[in-house]
Amino acid sequence: MLSALNLECLRGDRRLFQGVGFTLAAGELLFLEGRNGAGKTTLLRMLCGLTPQNAGEIRWQGEEIRRLGKDFHAQLCYLGHQNAIKEDLTPLENLLASAHLADEPLREEEALAALEQVGLTGREDLACRYLSQGQKRRVALSRLARERRPLWILDEPFVALDTQAVAWLAGVIGAHLQRGGLAVMTTHQAVDIPAAATRRLRLGA
Repeated sequence: MLSALNLECLRGDRRLFQGVGFTLAAGELLFLEGRNGAGKTTLLRMLCGLTPQNAGEIRWQGEEIRRLGKDFHAQLCYLGHQNAIKEDLTPLENLLASAHLADEPLREEEALAALEQVGLTGREDLACRYLSQGQKRRVALSRLARERRPLWILDEPFVALDTQAVAWLAGVIGAHLQRGGLAVMTTHQAVDIPAAATRRLRLGA
């Protein structure tokens, strides 16, 4: 269970939001909504423990995430708005390196299967700097093909994807929720994702 209690964020003299709270249980999906500049990405980073809140608490399984530290991060998969891939590495090398950094064993054949799922067959060994923006996004998203950590926090995961890739990713997120996972995400697209419950939180309302 992920819960936020009375979160507040200040940027200089400006208050982005205050009094933000929610509770998310296994199998549930939270869509975070709001205009540009409302603080959506900032809130996602708070939920990951990357940006401190000015007030309030964030709890995972009833414990404050700052106290949990690495134990919380081991339960978390964060995919930011930036792709976080190395341009000089190939898609295959990026995926294997990401798994190594997460201390999650991944065989090369498994990585190749994940890249095939996101439509990158034939580009596995091409340096990412030669890929289109949509293809680079697919490299980043290929992590989710085998991701089993329970909490996913995704910032605009459908950006730069074609219709086929959007459908694939919606299915991957849906399967994650059906396994009892949780997901918090932002998106400007209307995407149907099966979940035990779908909640919406609008910032700046």
